[in-house]
Amino acid sequence: MKKNIAFLAVLSTLAASPAVHAADPTGGFASGGWSAQYGVLDGNHRLTLNYETAPLWHMKLGSTRLELVGELGGSYWWTSSADPGYARHLWQLNAIPMFRWWPAERFYVEAGVGATLISDTKFHDKNLSTNFQFGDHIGAGFKLSNNMRVGLRVSHFSNAGIKRPNQGLNQVQLNFAMAF
Repeated sequence: MKKNIAFLAVLSTLAASPAVHAADPTGGFASGGWSAQYGVLDGNHRLTLNYETAPLWHMKLGSTRLELVGELGGSYWWTSSADPGYARHLWQLNAIPMFRWWPAERFYVEAGVGATLISDTKFHDKNLSTNFQFGDHIGAGFKLSNNMRVGLRVSHFSNAGIKRPNQGLNQVQLNFAMAF
């Protein structure tokens, strides 16, 4: 509990800081955009379509910048084989706050943790126990132009021990994002 309060206090301090600015149009998708992701690992495939909000928060850090965006989306998972009694297809909805740090004008690294809901708790060979899952994401990417990015992301989905078993699913994803 104390860690959560400390984390919120730090975020509140940063948000109130004079270094926080409105979304910088040169720093990404000033009006938001859409991304498509294809992921695969352990025989599982995942296709995702996300709406990415305009930066909700932005801060200059010397010659770099840090921003917070929201990703809202849906995914379709499939596998070529499944254990008896396990689904071969799965739907997923997600709401993920993503921190994106731009150490250079065209290069970024990102990380985020958020909530997801899955349509089935038994998929491929995994017993996920709950329809509510957390999605943990880390990645990096490159800005091709002011309205296009490509990236690579590693994701882990599990229920954080809410209920056992907690086998989780992992993905390595290629991401293409475009602003309109």
